[in-house]
Amino acid sequence: MIIPAKMRAVQLVGHGGPEMLELREVAVPEVRRGEVLVRVAAAAVNNTDINTRIGWYSKGDNDAADASWTGTALPLPLIQGADVCGYIAAVGEGVEPDRVGERVLIEPSLTEIAGERLETPWYFGSECDGGFAQYTRVASRHAHRVGSALSDVELASFPCSYSTAENMLTRAAVGRGDRVLVTGASGGVGSAAIQLAAARGALVDALTSPAKFAHLAKLGAQRTFARDADLLNDPGRQSYDVVIDLVGGPGWPVLLEVLKRNGRYAVSGAIGGHGVELDLRTLYLKDLSLFGCTVLGEGVFAGLVERIESGQIRPLVAATFPLERIAQAQELFQQKGHVGKIVLEVG
Repeated sequence: MIIPAKMRAVQLVGHGGPEMLELREVAVPEVRRGEVLVRVAAAAVNNTDINTRIGWYSKGDNDAADASWTGTALPLPLIQGADVCGYIAAVGEGVEPDRVGERVLIEPSLTEIAGERLETPWYFGSECDGGFAQYTRVASRHAHRVGSALSDVELASFPCSYSTAENMLTRAAVGRGDRVLVTGASGGVGSAAIQLAAARGALVDALTSPAKFAHLAKLGAQRTFARDADLLNDPGRQSYDVVIDLVGGPGWPVLLEVLKRNGRYAVSGAIGGHGVELDLRTLYLKDLSLFGCTVLGEGVFAGLVERIESGQIRPLVAATFPLERIAQAQELFQQKGHVGKIVLEVG
């Protein structure tokens, strides 16, 4: 396979609006020990791409000094993109040569870079270059072979959102018969959580906009509620074993009220606002467990690939764009009128 010296890539050149995304011709990355070079076929858009661009992760009023997932400065210019489906084009020292040609999904939560284990995990497309480019590199252990009849675009809709959802469900020990409430249920992670929880035998309710009720019911939601519904009245206090939350915001205290005693709450997003009010009495008198979920647990991504290959979950692609139209793709994403993922076609 002939690998070019240059490639097209979208680089984030600073914090701010979509004007900070520039389509450039850059060098194809050199594959290092323990790594594979992946020819990117498709890469999906995520909240994290936009949050990183605007400096949302910073706790210092969007100070660029702590704007990455790990609380450090971003290595600008940066190629973002955590969701990747592609094909292995080359391998580094220590990697089996017969991996060349494999179709892979990239695990976005990274524990190894250039053959070295990381003390603090990195996120693909945040602390290092990601998939909004024709080629990307990653540790071989994080490039998971996938055997599926699904298209590259469909497969690219899975890695970030579905692994995030599966990690939350794993941390909260969701099992058969559990009653689960999912907030932000029409987004990538929320719609994934509905499918994955249902696959575990749980009974799932969803919070979303009324226009999306029917769609989420088809995914496995038993009941759907509007975002402003009075949950304390219906279904009432102590109704759920687990809450999977992606929203936060001013209505957050109700989510703990509707949990049963010994309930479990897992969070991996705060699109409604990151500042919330917690009554500690609710937490300790009900013996609740709260889980913050970012780094994937061991085996979570491999298990997700198995679910994909077995057809237990299905992709949800709302729209596709070519790589050079990333700004329009992110604009559509921010309108929140879609269900599922918006994917960039790269290869």
